[in-house]
Amino acid sequence: MTGEHGAELARAESRDVEHVGPILDGELIDDTLPQPRARKVRRRFVRWWLHSPRVPLWLKSKPQSIQACKDAIACVVKAPWRYVGAVVRGLVVGARWWRNWVKVRDYRTAAEESEKLADKFTEIRELTQFRWKVTGAVLAVSALAVAVTDLVYGPDPLWIAGAVLSVALAILGRRKDGSPGRKPALAGPRTLTWTMDPQILVDAFRDAKLIGKDESLRLVERATRVGDGWAITVDLPATRNAADVVKNRDALASALAVDEVQLIAERVRGNGGHAGRVSMWVADEDPYASPPLRTPLLGVTKWDAWRPVPFGRDARDRRIDLPLVWTSLLVGAIPRQGKTFAARLAASGLILDAWVRLYVADFKAGKDWDAAGHVAYRFMSGDESEHVLTLVDWLVELVGEVQGRYRRMRDLDDLTCPESKVTPEMSRDSALNMPITAVFIDEVQVPLEDRTPVAVQGRKLTAGEYIGELLTWLAKKGPAAGIVLVLATQRPDSKTIPSGLRAVLGSRFALRVMDWRDSNIVLGEQMNTRGYDSSRLLPSHKGVGILRPDGDTAAGADLLAMTVRTYYMPNEDWQAICQQGRALREAAGTLAGHATGQDTVPNLDHSAVARAIGASDSLGGDTTQPAELPEPLASVVCYLGEDVDSRTFVPTAELVEALEVEPTAFGRQMGEHGCSPTRERVPGADGEVRRVRGYLVADVRAAVERALTAAESRDERDIYDS
Repeated sequence: MTGEHGAELARAESRDVEHVGPILDGELIDDTLPQPRARKVRRRFVRWWLHSPRVPLWLKSKPQSIQACKDAIACVVKAPWRYVGAVVRGLVVGARWWRNWVKVRDYRTAAEESEKLADKFTEIRELTQFRWKVTGAVLAVSALAVAVTDLVYGPDPLWIAGAVLSVALAILGRRKDGSPGRKPALAGPRTLTWTMDPQILVDAFRDAKLIGKDESLRLVERATRVGDGWAITVDLPATRNAADVVKNRDALASALAVDEVQLIAERVRGNGGHAGRVSMWVADEDPYASPPLRTPLLGVTKWDAWRPVPFGRDARDRRIDLPLVWTSLLVGAIPRQGKTFAARLAASGLILDAWVRLYVADFKAGKDWDAAGHVAYRFMSGDESEHVLTLVDWLVELVGEVQGRYRRMRDLDDLTCPESKVTPEMSRDSALNMPITAVFIDEVQVPLEDRTPVAVQGRKLTAGEYIGELLTWLAKKGPAAGIVLVLATQRPDSKTIPSGLRAVLGSRFALRVMDWRDSNIVLGEQMNTRGYDSSRLLPSHKGVGILRPDGDTAAGADLLAMTVRTYYMPNEDWQAICQQGRALREAAGTLAGHATGQDTVPNLDHSAVARAIGASDSLGGDTTQPAELPEPLASVVCYLGEDVDSRTFVPTAELVEALEVEPTAFGRQMGEHGCSPTRERVPGADGEVRRVRGYLVADVRAAVERALTAAESRDERDIYDS
């Protein structure tokens, strides 16, 4: 029985197992590869060549080589004119020298300084007459020599002598700062002259007070053409910081005689940079004067949401792409500056991905976003209280969706979900149901300021406060689960956008605003002190703003912010992109929700959401959004930032200069809030201790606490009265 069973197993294995022959194990060897020692020598030589200071820069870089060839060609073309100019300057220098010599200028000057000119007058006159005679004799002998040479040897020796004389005059007349006759009394235009004479660039840094009078710059990369401008990289003196150059870009632009929009100054980061290395680019003309370019997304049939979206171009005409997945975006501007256009540019790349789910809420109540209703999973347009409450339901649904995604990700293996983040493969797997979900809210100040009372967990609060809590939670935990928030507002002030929400929005884009405080609210605290202030943008530059991206861009991953001009996308282009997005979703079978005419009711669990965001604790008043501070306390706290807990005293002059306020009015307003000025001893920049007038930070903190307590009491009364 055992033998028969073994034979049957053998026959079954013979049916199920396919014999493929012997299995060979070996190592692939490519004889064409160089030997290890040769490769090591070659790598060592390449490393030495690229890092050796003895090898000129134009032999290391192809762009530098091309620029060097261009400079050489230009030098050859201009050489004859430069040579003639040098000869003429040599004649002028020689004539001036002869005039001083024949008039015995040195002897006369010495006699005048010693007050013995009357005693030496006769000797000076005799010496002058003697030198005139010598001059005449030399001219006569020279003329005779020329005539004899021409009669005996012909004109060839004269031509040779003339050539030698011209070379001598050219050497004598070469440009040299400080030499008589070779430095103009009035300097010409400064614009871009530093590309020919680096000393002008050094003088500009000195005029802007970025380096001292006795300090200079070290050239890292000479001036080269990059796009429609000149680029140069320099090292500051050891005691100077590149951040000061970026901060005082306006002063440097004035010293270079260009508009500040034409100058880009950046600190060089990474392995090739340090705190004192500055990269500058100066445009030939206003880079934003030309008409804007249309979005390149018009030429594509589809887009991958995981790729950064084409957003605009910087002053150097580099394409700037904006990453959206795993981050969020805040767009702020005053009306009619291109805020909606910027938000729609961010949306266009996501619309052209058939696997992206869109939530669009237009509280402008216009038709700017109507085309998005053909592709959106949820869409509404209006500014009434009912629309605000609808947004509350959407956000509650999204909070529950994020919680469900995290629970489902815990059950996935490490190959499918290596981290607690949505991957491109997961977002396109219909079985997992975790698509990238983008939430666009235009005029977000409308729902955030809504005072409609809502009840959550038996507590009452306004709809605006609840929306602020929900958006803050989604901005914190949503990106890893595939939720993208894009908020746009025309009222970027501290009373509209809660500080807790602003702090967790990764990317910022600020078009022109009214003052530096609004710019800081969009871009981040103290960004104006780092040289980024969108209130200084020109009104004529529509669509131009300061972008603070959360991710890598064409300008570099280490760049804090940049000025960008967004692409132009009129309504017909926007409608074409939305139609293409609908066609892609119909082909992929992902069109759903509002786009199909089926506005399903959100699946809501307010109690679970309240527990998730901590609303049950915050409704008691402990962690509610803090009441906003009155001015100028809000500006003082914004300026001090994290230093409010480390500093004990702040001078009045420092606050007046930083906040750009009138001193008398500022002191009166601070006194109304209970902050009285005092005098303290503080060390100055030179190390000397002086008594200056200012405010104790403890008094400022006490005034802030009083203002917050009073504001919270008023808010609670308003809520319960409503």
